[in-house]
Amino acid sequence: MSPSAAEIAAGVRARELRAVDVAEAALERIERADPELCAFVEVWREGALRRAGEVDALLGRRAGDVPRKGEALPLAGVPIAVKGRHGLRAAEPLLAAGCVPVGATSVPGPGTPWQTWGLGARGRTVNPWRADRTPGGSSAGAAVAVAAGLVPLATGGDGAGSVRIPAAWCGVTGLKTTAGRLPSADRTGLAVPGVLARSASDAAAWWRVVSQEPVPVGTPLPVTAVWSSDLGFAGPDPEPLALARVAAERLAAAGVVRLVRPRMPLRLTDPGPAWLALRTPGADPGEAHRVRAENDRRLAALFAEAELLLTPTTPTPPHGHDGPGDRYSTSLTWAFNLSGHPALSLTAGFGEDGCPAGLQLVAQHGREALLLAVAREAELRTGS
Repeated sequence: MSPSAAEIAAGVRARELRAVDVAEAALERIERADPELCAFVEVWREGALRRAGEVDALLGRRAGDVPRKGEALPLAGVPIAVKGRHGLRAAEPLLAAGCVPVGATSVPGPGTPWQTWGLGARGRTVNPWRADRTPGGSSAGAAVAVAAGLVPLATGGDGAGSVRIPAAWCGVTGLKTTAGRLPSADRTGLAVPGVLARSASDAAAWWRVVSQEPVPVGTPLPVTAVWSSDLGFAGPDPEPLALARVAAERLAAAGVVRLVRPRMPLRLTDPGPAWLALRTPGADPGEAHRVRAENDRRLAALFAEAELLLTPTTPTPPHGHDGPGDRYSTSLTWAFNLSGHPALSLTAGFGEDGCPAGLQLVAQHGREALLLAVAREAELRTGS
């Protein structure tokens, strides 16, 4: 397994590693694996090695240089993949922190009528656990690149679950940020930046850089949490539901969360029609705003009683490349694009098909640090 983002950055800053060597190793992994995975639409070999050399120079690796104060670079030399060909536009804070972008990851191809898919430069993007299954999307290649160990971090965008769904189906950590906290070009406000990472600690390193907000150490545990199997409308399949429920119970047994029963069960109105109306130019948004306001009221009542909401991330396992049929993989995720709450997917175990499933953690607006702290404790205490 390739080293974590935190391990790479520490080694490069201490001059135990050269950023150029780290980048070269990542590019070699991509060259070996991507013909099968198809996770990348572009690989920026020359630019990555040039940028890595700049990081080494800045840290004084050249003979006789002395590193200057203030140039610690919290993500020095960390190879990252960015979502889509235009992903560098949103990656400036990461570049300033010392990251080395190695390429652009796959997203759904032109004319794709559904988004849990990806099209790389060499063909359709495959799930690293089973090549006959989709990795999810639309941050398809980002999740695959991280899950396969090609890079420790990849940027994503989440408009309806596009970070969390591939995180769940590829077995990595995926964070969707609070609406409005980070810059987004989406006119509706539904799509927000996010990250795919192999661990909560690496996701937290990304968050510290892009938000300038620390992730607290020693978060008081357990954190109160409410479990919802379906948000009142979704109807997930038995297997992903059972895997997520067992994962929630593991967190409770490890003392990470304390499951509480709300005074009123959470029953949201299905956000799908409202989400679609807000994304459709010329549609009447009146009913969408009514649904959003009512769901916001119900979520506010729940978060008055608990700090977290736990659900399965997806209603189904990964489907084949011929499409999802009539099932929306977004049914448990897009409610929180509509409401704007931050949400994170943790690996919840593996189904009988050999593919991962996810546990979704949702927190109040602006509480990304809490999600990351809980996820980090979950990894430490349960090994998940």
